[in-house]
Amino acid sequence: MFNIKTLSLAAALLASAATGAMADVKLALSSSQVAQDPLVVAMEAAAKRIMERSNGEIEVTVYPSSQLGSDNDVLEQIRNGAAIAVLVDAGRLAPFKKELGILSAPYLVDDYKQYKGITSAPIYQEWVDDLAETSGIRLLNYNWFQGTREMFTKEPVTKPEDLDGVRVRTIDAPGWIATVNALGATAVGLPWSEVYSALQLGAIDGAEAQLTGAFGIKLHEVTKNLAFTDHVQLLTGLATSESWFKGLTEDQQQIITEELTKAGDEASDATVAKLETVLADMKAAGVTVNEINVDDFKARVGGVYEELGLVEAREALQPYIDAAK
Repeated sequence: MFNIKTLSLAAALLASAATGAMADVKLALSSSQVAQDPLVVAMEAAAKRIMERSNGEIEVTVYPSSQLGSDNDVLEQIRNGAAIAVLVDAGRLAPFKKELGILSAPYLVDDYKQYKGITSAPIYQEWVDDLAETSGIRLLNYNWFQGTREMFTKEPVTKPEDLDGVRVRTIDAPGWIATVNALGATAVGLPWSEVYSALQLGAIDGAEAQLTGAFGIKLHEVTKNLAFTDHVQLLTGLATSESWFKGLTEDQQQIITEELTKAGDEASDATVAKLETVLADMKAAGVTVNEINVDDFKARVGGVYEELGLVEAREALQPYIDAAK
Protein backbone atom coordinates (compact mmCIF):
# COMPACT_ATOMS: atom_id res chain seq x y z
CA MET A 1 0.00 0.00 0.00
CA PHE A 2 1.22 3.49 -0.78
CA ASN A 3 1.79 5.70 2.24
CA ILE A 4 1.76 9.51 2.23
CA LYS A 5 5.54 9.78 1.88
CA THR A 6 5.51 7.44 -1.14
CA LEU A 7 2.74 9.40 -2.79
CA SER A 8 4.63 12.66 -2.21
CA LEU A 9 7.77 11.16 -3.76
CA ALA A 10 5.77 9.96 -6.76
CA ALA A 11 4.29 13.43 -7.22
CA ALA A 12 7.73 14.98 -7.06
CA LEU A 13 9.08 12.57 -9.66
CA LEU A 14 6.16 13.33 -11.96
CA ALA A 15 6.75 17.05 -11.58
CA SER A 16 10.44 16.57 -12.32
CA ALA A 17 9.65 14.54 -15.42
CA ALA A 18 7.27 17.22 -16.63
CA THR A 19 9.61 20.16 -16.11
CA GLY A 20 13.03 18.58 -16.57
CA ALA A 21 15.84 18.27 -14.05
CA MET A 22 15.74 20.54 -11.03
CA ALA A 23 17.62 23.78 -11.58
CA ASP A 24 20.86 24.24 -9.64
CA VAL A 25 20.19 27.96 -9.23
CA LYS A 26 16.87 29.71 -8.69
CA LEU A 27 16.31 33.44 -8.94
CA ALA A 28 13.16 35.49 -8.39
CA LEU A 29 12.67 38.76 -10.29
CA SER A 30 10.47 41.28 -8.49
CA SER A 31 8.70 44.30 -9.98
CA SER A 32 6.01 46.65 -8.72
CA GLN A 33 4.58 46.87 -12.25
CA VAL A 34 1.73 44.76 -13.59
CA ALA A 35 2.27 41.68 -15.74
CA GLN A 36 1.40 43.52 -18.96
CA ASP A 37 3.98 46.27 -18.44
CA PRO A 38 6.91 46.24 -20.93
CA LEU A 39 9.31 45.82 -18.01
CA VAL A 40 7.70 42.59 -16.83
CA VAL A 41 7.31 41.28 -20.38
CA ALA A 42 11.06 41.79 -20.91
CA MET A 43 11.79 40.01 -17.63
CA GLU A 44 9.79 36.99 -18.75
CA ALA A 45 11.71 36.87 -22.04
CA ALA A 46 15.02 37.08 -20.15
CA ALA A 47 13.94 34.25 -17.83
CA LYS A 48 13.46 31.95 -20.84
CA ARG A 49 16.81 32.90 -22.36
CA ILE A 50 18.63 32.36 -19.07
CA MET A 51 17.10 28.90 -18.73
CA GLU A 52 18.11 28.03 -22.29
CA ARG A 53 21.66 29.41 -22.10
CA SER A 54 22.32 27.68 -18.80
CA ASN A 55 20.93 24.34 -20.06
CA GLY A 56 18.39 24.39 -17.27
CA GLU A 57 20.89 25.19 -14.51
CA ILE A 58 19.31 28.57 -13.75
CA GLU A 59 15.58 28.94 -13.24
CA VAL A 60 14.17 32.47 -13.09
CA THR A 61 10.63 33.23 -11.90
CA VAL A 62 9.08 36.66 -12.40
CA TYR A 63 6.83 38.19 -9.73
CA PRO A 64 4.96 41.33 -10.90
CA SER A 65 2.68 43.65 -8.91
CA SER A 66 4.87 43.56 -5.78
CA GLN A 67 3.91 39.96 -5.05
CA LEU A 68 7.06 39.52 -2.97
CA GLY A 69 6.42 42.70 -1.01
CA SER A 70 7.14 46.40 -1.45
CA ASP A 71 10.45 47.30 -3.08
CA ASN A 72 11.93 48.41 0.25
CA ASP A 73 10.84 45.15 1.88
CA VAL A 74 12.38 43.12 -0.93
CA LEU A 75 15.64 45.05 -0.60
CA GLU A 76 15.82 43.96 3.03
CA GLN A 77 15.29 40.34 1.97
CA ILE A 78 18.11 40.77 -0.53
CA ARG A 79 20.42 42.18 2.13
CA ASN A 80 19.75 39.00 4.11
CA GLY A 81 20.91 36.87 1.19
CA ALA A 82 17.63 36.08 -0.59
CA ALA A 83 17.95 34.93 -4.22
CA ILE A 84 15.89 37.83 -5.52
CA ALA A 85 16.58 40.68 -7.92
CA VAL A 86 14.27 43.67 -7.58
CA LEU A 87 13.80 46.44 -10.12
CA VAL A 88 14.36 49.71 -8.25
CA ASP A 89 15.35 53.29 -8.80
CA ALA A 90 18.55 54.55 -7.22
CA GLY A 91 16.59 56.68 -4.76
CA ARG A 92 15.89 53.50 -2.80
CA LEU A 93 19.60 52.67 -2.81
CA ALA A 94 20.68 56.12 -1.62
CA PRO A 95 20.25 55.27 2.09
CA PHE A 96 22.96 52.62 1.57
CA LYS A 97 25.20 54.63 -0.81
CA LYS A 98 24.39 58.34 -0.85
CA GLU A 99 26.04 59.13 -4.17
CA LEU A 100 23.83 56.72 -6.09
CA GLY A 101 20.87 58.93 -5.24
CA ILE A 102 22.06 61.25 -8.00
CA LEU A 103 20.64 58.81 -10.56
CA SER A 104 17.08 59.74 -9.60
CA ALA A 105 17.73 63.42 -8.91
CA PRO A 106 15.45 65.95 -10.62
CA TYR A 107 16.31 67.29 -14.07
CA LEU A 108 19.70 65.55 -14.05
CA VAL A 109 19.56 64.75 -17.78
CA ASP A 110 17.52 65.94 -20.75
CA ASP A 111 17.09 62.47 -22.24
CA TYR A 112 17.23 59.03 -20.65
CA LYS A 113 19.82 57.90 -23.21
CA GLN A 114 22.35 60.15 -21.48
CA TYR A 115 22.38 57.65 -18.60
CA LYS A 116 24.66 55.46 -20.70
CA GLY A 117 27.32 58.09 -20.19
CA ILE A 118 26.74 57.98 -16.45
CA THR A 119 26.86 54.19 -16.12
CA SER A 120 30.07 54.05 -18.16
CA ALA A 121 31.82 56.46 -15.80
CA PRO A 122 34.51 54.92 -13.55
CA ILE A 123 33.13 56.81 -10.54
CA TYR A 124 29.75 55.14 -11.05
CA GLN A 125 31.33 51.68 -10.92
CA GLU A 126 33.15 52.67 -7.74
CA TRP A 127 29.80 53.57 -6.16
CA VAL A 128 28.27 50.26 -7.28
CA ASP A 129 31.16 48.24 -5.87
CA ASP A 130 31.08 50.14 -2.59
CA LEU A 131 27.32 49.54 -2.34
CA ALA A 132 27.91 45.80 -2.69
CA GLU A 133 30.69 45.77 -0.11
CA THR A 134 28.99 47.86 2.55
CA SER A 135 25.32 46.91 2.18
CA GLY A 136 25.30 43.47 0.57
CA ILE A 137 23.33 44.81 -2.42
CA ARG A 138 24.74 44.19 -5.90
CA LEU A 139 23.39 46.50 -8.61
CA LEU A 140 23.48 44.31 -11.72
CA ASN A 141 22.53 47.00 -14.23
CA TYR A 142 20.86 50.37 -14.54
CA ASN A 143 19.32 50.55 -17.99
CA TRP A 144 15.59 49.93 -17.51
CA PHE A 145 13.79 53.10 -18.66
CA GLN A 146 10.29 53.30 -17.25
CA GLY A 147 9.40 56.71 -18.63
CA THR A 148 9.51 60.33 -17.55
CA ARG A 149 7.81 61.23 -14.28
CA GLU A 150 4.77 63.50 -14.59
CA MET A 151 2.09 64.90 -12.29
CA PHE A 152 -1.29 63.14 -12.19
CA THR A 153 -3.74 65.15 -10.09
CA LYS A 154 -7.43 65.46 -9.39
CA GLU A 155 -7.38 69.24 -9.92
CA PRO A 156 -5.59 71.03 -12.80
CA VAL A 157 -1.94 71.99 -12.36
CA THR A 158 -0.59 74.69 -14.68
CA LYS A 159 2.07 76.23 -12.42
CA PRO A 160 4.01 75.22 -9.27
CA GLU A 161 1.69 77.29 -7.07
CA ASP A 162 -1.17 74.96 -8.04
CA LEU A 163 0.58 72.20 -6.08
CA ASP A 164 0.45 74.13 -2.82
CA GLY A 165 -1.15 71.84 -0.22
CA VAL A 166 -1.68 69.05 -2.78
CA ARG A 167 -0.80 65.65 -1.32
CA VAL A 168 1.15 63.83 -4.01
CA ARG A 169 2.24 60.21 -3.77
CA THR A 170 5.86 59.54 -4.52
CA ILE A 171 8.44 56.82 -3.93
CA ASP A 172 9.20 56.41 -0.25
CA ALA A 173 12.83 57.51 -0.44
CA PRO A 174 14.49 60.75 0.71
CA GLY A 175 15.41 62.02 -2.77
CA TRP A 176 11.94 61.56 -4.18
CA ILE A 177 10.26 63.17 -1.19
CA ALA A 178 12.64 66.14 -1.37
CA THR A 179 11.95 66.56 -5.09
CA VAL A 180 8.16 66.51 -4.81
CA ASN A 181 8.24 68.94 -1.88
CA ALA A 182 10.53 71.26 -3.84
CA LEU A 183 8.14 71.23 -6.78
CA GLY A 184 5.53 72.70 -4.45
CA ALA A 185 3.46 69.70 -3.38
CA THR A 186 3.27 67.81 -0.10
CA ALA A 187 5.04 64.51 -0.67
CA VAL A 188 3.45 61.30 0.62
CA GLY A 189 5.57 58.13 0.47
CA LEU A 190 3.39 55.14 -0.37
CA PRO A 191 3.93 51.72 -1.97
CA TRP A 192 2.86 51.70 -5.63
CA SER A 193 0.26 49.01 -4.94
CA GLU A 194 -1.61 51.39 -2.58
CA VAL A 195 -1.80 54.42 -4.88
CA TYR A 196 -5.12 53.70 -6.63
CA SER A 197 -7.03 53.06 -3.42
CA ALA A 198 -5.43 56.05 -1.68
CA LEU A 199 -6.65 58.31 -4.50
CA GLN A 200 -10.06 56.69 -4.52
CA LEU A 201 -10.45 57.21 -0.78
CA GLY A 202 -9.13 60.77 -0.85
CA ALA A 203 -6.05 60.03 1.26
CA ILE A 204 -3.95 61.74 -1.45
CA ASP A 205 -4.75 64.25 -4.18
CA GLY A 206 -2.40 63.05 -6.89
CA ALA A 207 0.62 61.00 -7.80
CA GLU A 208 3.77 61.55 -9.77
CA ALA A 209 4.41 58.67 -12.14
CA GLN A 210 5.45 57.58 -15.61
CA LEU A 211 2.76 57.05 -18.25
CA THR A 212 3.02 53.28 -18.67
CA GLY A 213 3.07 52.63 -14.94
CA ALA A 214 0.14 54.96 -14.34
CA PHE A 215 -1.88 53.34 -17.11
CA GLY A 216 -1.05 49.88 -15.77
CA ILE A 217 -2.85 50.56 -12.47
CA LYS A 218 -5.58 52.63 -14.16
CA LEU A 219 -4.58 55.92 -12.57
CA HIS A 220 -6.66 57.65 -15.25
CA GLU A 221 -9.78 56.39 -13.47
CA VAL A 222 -9.03 58.35 -10.28
CA THR A 223 -7.09 61.37 -11.63
CA LYS A 224 -8.27 63.40 -14.60
CA ASN A 225 -5.45 65.95 -14.93
CA LEU A 226 -1.93 65.43 -16.25
CA ALA A 227 0.94 67.92 -16.26
CA PHE A 228 4.14 67.05 -18.13
CA THR A 229 6.60 68.29 -15.52
CA ASP A 230 9.28 65.85 -16.75
CA HIS A 231 11.00 66.14 -13.37
CA VAL A 232 12.81 62.79 -13.49
CA GLN A 233 13.83 60.54 -16.36
CA LEU A 234 13.04 57.32 -14.51
CA LEU A 235 15.77 54.86 -15.22
CA THR A 236 15.93 51.84 -12.92
CA GLY A 237 18.09 48.79 -12.33
CA LEU A 238 18.02 45.27 -10.96
CA ALA A 239 19.56 44.88 -7.52
CA THR A 240 20.33 41.49 -5.99
CA SER A 241 22.16 39.92 -3.07
CA GLU A 242 25.93 40.28 -3.26
CA SER A 243 26.49 37.12 -1.19
CA TRP A 244 24.13 35.11 -3.43
CA PHE A 245 25.69 36.49 -6.61
CA LYS A 246 29.24 35.71 -5.44
CA GLY A 247 28.14 32.12 -4.83
CA LEU A 248 27.48 31.62 -8.54
CA THR A 249 30.04 30.35 -11.01
CA GLU A 250 31.59 32.89 -13.40
CA ASP A 251 29.58 31.43 -16.28
CA GLN A 252 26.34 31.72 -14.32
CA GLN A 253 27.14 35.31 -13.36
CA GLN A 254 27.85 36.16 -16.99
CA ILE A 255 24.64 34.61 -18.29
CA ILE A 256 22.49 36.37 -15.71
CA THR A 257 24.22 39.73 -16.14
CA GLU A 258 24.17 39.70 -19.94
CA GLU A 259 20.59 38.56 -20.33
CA LEU A 260 19.15 40.92 -17.72
CA THR A 261 21.05 43.85 -19.23
CA LYS A 262 19.73 42.91 -22.67
CA ALA A 263 16.23 42.74 -21.19
CA GLY A 264 16.66 46.26 -19.81
CA ASP A 265 17.36 47.59 -23.30
CA GLU A 266 14.37 45.69 -24.68
CA ALA A 267 12.09 46.98 -21.95
CA SER A 268 13.24 50.56 -22.54
CA ASP A 269 12.57 50.37 -26.28
CA ALA A 270 9.15 48.82 -25.70
CA THR A 271 8.26 51.47 -23.12
CA VAL A 272 9.13 54.31 -25.50
CA ALA A 273 7.16 52.66 -28.30
CA LYS A 274 4.10 52.41 -26.07
CA LEU A 275 4.02 55.99 -24.76
CA GLU A 276 2.04 57.54 -27.61
CA THR A 277 -0.66 54.87 -27.47
CA VAL A 278 -0.93 55.07 -23.69
CA LEU A 279 -1.33 58.85 -23.76
CA ALA A 280 -4.04 58.57 -26.43
CA ASP A 281 -5.89 56.00 -24.34
CA MET A 282 -5.69 58.23 -21.27
CA LYS A 283 -7.09 61.19 -23.18
CA ALA A 284 -9.89 58.99 -24.50
CA ALA A 285 -10.67 58.07 -20.87
CA GLY A 286 -11.14 61.73 -20.00
CA VAL A 287 -7.68 62.84 -18.87
CA THR A 288 -6.83 66.48 -19.66
CA VAL A 289 -3.24 67.48 -20.38
CA ASN A 290 -2.67 70.88 -18.80
CA GLU A 291 -0.21 73.30 -20.39
CA ILE A 292 2.74 74.27 -18.19
CA ASN A 293 6.15 75.93 -18.41
CA VAL A 294 8.62 73.25 -17.34
CA ASP A 295 11.24 75.87 -16.51
CA ASP A 296 9.00 77.17 -13.71
CA PHE A 297 9.18 73.76 -12.03
CA LYS A 298 12.84 73.21 -12.87
CA ALA A 299 13.76 76.48 -11.16
CA ARG A 300 12.48 75.12 -7.85
CA VAL A 301 14.61 71.99 -7.46
CA GLY A 302 18.16 73.32 -7.34
CA GLY A 303 18.20 73.08 -3.56
CA VAL A 304 17.46 69.36 -3.67
CA TYR A 305 21.07 68.60 -4.61
CA GLU A 306 22.35 70.59 -1.63
CA GLU A 307 19.78 69.05 0.71
CA LEU A 308 20.81 65.51 -0.26
CA GLY A 309 24.53 66.20 -0.40
CA LEU A 310 24.75 65.42 -4.11
CA VAL A 311 26.47 68.53 -5.46
CA GLU A 312 29.87 66.83 -5.76
CA ALA A 313 28.35 63.71 -7.29
CA ARG A 314 26.65 65.83 -9.93
CA GLU A 315 29.88 67.63 -10.73
CA ALA A 316 31.72 64.30 -11.05
CA LEU A 317 29.17 62.99 -13.55
CA GLN A 318 28.58 66.16 -15.57
CA PRO A 319 31.43 65.56 -18.07
CA TYR A 320 30.02 62.11 -18.87
CA ILE A 321 26.49 63.48 -19.20
CA ASP A 322 27.72 66.22 -21.55
CA ALA A 323 29.65 63.70 -23.65
CA ALA A 324 26.52 61.58 -24.04
CA LYS A 325 24.44 64.43 -25.47
